[in-house]
Amino acid sequence: MPPQRVGALPRQQSLLLPAVINPFVQDTKLSKAAIIKCVLLGIFLVPLRAIFITLVLMVLWPVSVIVTFKLPLKGAVEPSTGWRRFLCQRVMAALGRAYFFSMGFRVVVKGKQASSHDAPILAVAPHSTFFDGIVCVVAGLPSTVSRVENLATPIFGRFLRSVQPVLVSRTDPDSRKNTIEEINKRAKSGGQWPQVLIFPEGTCTNRSCLITFKQGAFIPGVPVQPVLLKYPNKLVTQNYMNSFLPPHVPTEEEKKSPALFANRVRETMAQALGVPVTDHTYEDCRLMISAGELTLPMEAGLVEFTKISRKLNLKWDNIRKELDGFATMASACKGGRITIEEFASFLKLPVSPVLEDLFRLFDRNGDGTIDFREYVIGVNILCRPSNTEDVLKMAFQLFDTDEDEKVTHDEFTALLGSALGVSDLDTTKLFEAIDADGSGFITFNEFQEFAATHPEYAKLFTTYLELQRYQAIQEANPGDLELAGQPSSGEKPEESTSDKKDD
Repeated sequence: MPPQRVGALPRQQSLLLPAVINPFVQDTKLSKAAIIKCVLLGIFLVPLRAIFITLVLMVLWPVSVIVTFKLPLKGAVEPSTGWRRFLCQRVMAALGRAYFFSMGFRVVVKGKQASSHDAPILAVAPHSTFFDGIVCVVAGLPSTVSRVENLATPIFGRFLRSVQPVLVSRTDPDSRKNTIEEINKRAKSGGQWPQVLIFPEGTCTNRSCLITFKQGAFIPGVPVQPVLLKYPNKLVTQNYMNSFLPPHVPTEEEKKSPALFANRVRETMAQALGVPVTDHTYEDCRLMISAGELTLPMEAGLVEFTKISRKLNLKWDNIRKELDGFATMASACKGGRITIEEFASFLKLPVSPVLEDLFRLFDRNGDGTIDFREYVIGVNILCRPSNTEDVLKMAFQLFDTDEDEKVTHDEFTALLGSALGVSDLDTTKLFEAIDADGSGFITFNEFQEFAATHPEYAKLFTTYLELQRYQAIQEANPGDLELAGQPSSGEKPEESTSDKKDD
């Protein structure tokens, strides 16, 4: 009787799918009546709005010129005081409200804004559109974090200079460090500097959840006032609500851990908004764009980068390379999801019970396909641990039946066919792929190099070792063989081999 194989074991809750699969896409559908209404009203309203906006800008621009008169183009040595601060926080803020009113925004403010002394930093979320800049006007034009290139924007660059922003430069390798130092200096100035307004999500979402907050606003360890943005109407164009929550004063534990501080502020804001939180970040947007460049559906790149990278100790470059590997496998798939048949075809092997077992370990949600997120987790939890030199040496020795440190085609076919439980196995294409120099046999170096660059095979190469181990257990303790979902008494489900990373 052949040894029974182990199926998928319990999954870690921490690596399950997020509540919101794609927070970066907004699908707004307009009814015919809404479209007709927009067209008819637009004929009359757009020219009027354009005239009012132009008039406001004609007043706002010279005021901003006066505010920034003789101030340095980049950076700010000292905070604005006296008439400069009055013109900025009172006159320009009022004109800013008129500007947004001209575009059709009606602002409703709930709660009370804290002073710069009580809450030096304003954390605003969710961030969904460039119209969110209205919160700056409502908050009295506090300082913001902005790219240095924005200062060169005609007209609006002058407005930006008026609020003395914290500038970020893409070309400066020390920009991130300098930005954090500047935020820290202003936050701890005792109210001398205006409040610093930050969108901690770092990118726009569809407002269905709050993604991971970046830590910049929380590193100083000072009180942060959460600010909620809401667009109550269906078309998200006219009504706007701004809610100031009570300042979050960090505990000593939160001061030592900006990540903890950020997460707790996010939880408070999510609860007030009535939305879930996810571990998506701006890096997911980058992966989404990369997926599109590889002719995959853009959603294929969404993996909750922060969570996956932390759990699996992976960096951006690692996950980007994994995306290339997945794209190679999924190139013939529609929808960017791999089936068992496509999985077997890529591995140049027939569908077999062992291959089905491996596929089920990858297929975390049991829907019969593997997406990129499941692929990244599977490769790094199931396959790469099998790629150690010691394990590969043991596997190579099993293939090398005559112990001449070379594996011939017949040796390779015989053992792999036995491990997969397939008779008359054709391994010609796979053997040739491993035999890099075309010598007609496989050396250990070729075997190891192939396993390193094709991690999907690592688990298959060590399958025979596992079958021998379970066969020995069965012979020693008949009837006590561990089956899927039934770990031994000394092993907890979270410590099983299917998910090795700790929560």
